[in-house]
Parts: sequence; C-alpha cells; structure tokens
Amino acid sequence: MSSELNATLRGDKGKGASRRLRHANTFPAIVYGGGKDPVSITLQQKDVQHKLPDETFYSQVLSLNIEGKVEDVLLRDIQHHPYKMNVMHMDFIRVDANKVVHVFSQLHFSGEDVSPGVKTEDGVANHVITEVEVVCLPKDIPEFIAVDLSEMQVGDVVHLSDLKLPEGVEILALKQGEEHDTAVVGMHVRKVVAEVEEGAPETPDAPESETGSSDEEGDDGE
Repeated sequence: MSSELNATLRGDKGKGASRRLRHANTFPAIVYGGGKDPVSITLQQKDVQHKLPDETFYSQVLSLNIEGKVEDVLLRDIQHHPYKMNVMHMDFIRVDANKVVHVFSQLHFSGEDVSPGVKTEDGVANHVITEVEVVCLPKDIPEFIAVDLSEMQVGDVVHLSDLKLPEGVEILALKQGEEHDTAVVGMHVRKVVAEVEEGAPETPDAPESETGSSDEEGDDGE
C-alpha cells in the first residue's frame, strides 16, 4: 500500500520564494519525468517529518496528491538542512505501472547471533553493504530483502547472487555480468586486541650515560 503526500502547486520561484516557504514550515519540491513537464510544488514539513524514519518511504511508490490530482512517484533526492531536522528540498520522479524502475532496497540481516560462526567459532559478521539496487516493475518493489545468516561459519561469504529475491525483482549489478557479483556479508574470526594488565612490570629505565657517571665521581672528590 503506497504512502500518500499532499502538496500544493508553487507559482513563485527563486531563492527568495524558497526562503519564505521554509520560514512557513513548508519547503519546495519538484515532480518530473513520465513524458510530462516538471511541476513545482510545496510540501508541509509536518507531513514529511513523521515519514522520514520509515525506510520504505525512500523506495516505495508514493501517491502524491497535488490539489486533487494524484500521481504515482518515487522519491529521487532529498536535501536536509546542514544542522536542523528540516527538509530543504525534494525531487520526485513519476512512475509508469508498466515500466521497470531502479530503486535501492534495504537489506535486513537476521540469524547472526545463532550462526555457528558466532556461537562456536568466535566469529563476527562483516556487513559489506546494507542496500542493493534492484530493477522491477513498481508493483514488485520489495519493502526489503532478507539475508539469513543463521548457517554461516567462519570463512563463509554471502554474495549478491546468493540473495533470495521476490518474483519479478532483479539485482542491477548482476545484470551487468558475473564480475559484479560482489560480497554482501562475510564471517571472520573476531580480532582480539591485547591489553596491558594492571600491575605489569614497567619497562626498566635506560642505563645511565657515561657522562652521568663522571659527574658523580667529580662530586665525590670534592
């Protein structure tokens, strides 16, 4: 089920107009693609802020309601304020239900704590990537891709080609050839950092120099 955002058309443009929007707890955005002209819109900060923690907001089809006219879109870019939570600008691209799209899907790892590598071999999983670019029709966009680590042992590596994908979903990198079948996660032995125990003998002082010995002999002679 797609998420819905309400927007209004934006007539005035330019830096000054955008600044005024942001002061009113709104911000500018643009919708483009789909063989139509770009449309400048305005979004409310409060409508967007509560959606930002949801990872599917960045990959799922959104229903953008622009003053009663609804368009199916994907979020293509988001600009945040350098040090505030506020969104400064968003780019949306129109999607066609019959045309494939490229989106990044999050990887959800599970089973690491019960894997032989962790439980009996003192291993640890090294997550090389946490998302993967997939190609599919809009209706087939996965909410996430599950990666099961429960059978991994030290030395095992899960590659892109090992991932179990929903029907109709392909990984873009694998379409470009076997040489792009990169590692997703590997299990290796946990590194042990040696620590100096309290009470360990200190490094002995360096021997006194010959110059120091001569000085002491001179003092005794006085």
